Amino acid sequence: MIKENEMPEPRPVLLVMDFQNGILERVEGSPVLDTAVRAVEAARAKEIPVMFVRVAFRPGYPETAASNLSFSALAQAGDAFTQESPGTQVHDAFAPRPDEPIVVKRRVSAFSGSDLDVLLRGAGADTLVLAGISTSGVVLSTLRQAADLDYRLTVLADACGDTDPEVHRVLTEKVFPRQATVTTVAEWIASL
Repeated sequence: MIKENEMPEPRPVLLVMDFQNGILERVEGSPVLDTAVRAVEAARAKEIPVMFVRVAFRPGYPETAASNLSFSALAQAGDAFTQESPGTQVHDAFAPRPDEPIVVKRRVSAFSGSDLDVLLRGAGADTLVLAGISTSGVVLSTLRQAADLDYRLTVLADACGDTDPEVHRVLTEKVFPRQATVTTVAEWIASL
């Protein structure tokens, strides 16, 4: 029983977002992949649910509108970002387990065009731990939407990557702390 003014024990889920072959190429040489793998291993060891999120589209890109500059450009690139393409698959370094959902999203936020909300409610999650590529894309969009949905949020800054290091710095040091705890993977692991 929870006493008055006492917060219930958090029920976290680690979201590993857009760590897929075609996107990891954008941050090649960065330690972000190895850092995110360490976060996944720690979550598994502590029985914290892990969910993977990837962006992919149906053949012919029927989900994209010409007015959406980002995604309409993808449609011109052939089948590189279709659901079955090797570029949209979760990187092999994570080896997702059968009990770890792989969510397919159709927009920048992990919530948009996916069943993530249903999965999180099914898991009883109230806290989201975010890792992703890119910091200015999926991490920012997911953080904003999750905050509006009243999730507690943690961002693993060194398990996030962006093609622009200055944008990553500004987001993790100045923007995200307004709505999330921003920490490193090592600090997060030590707190478990």
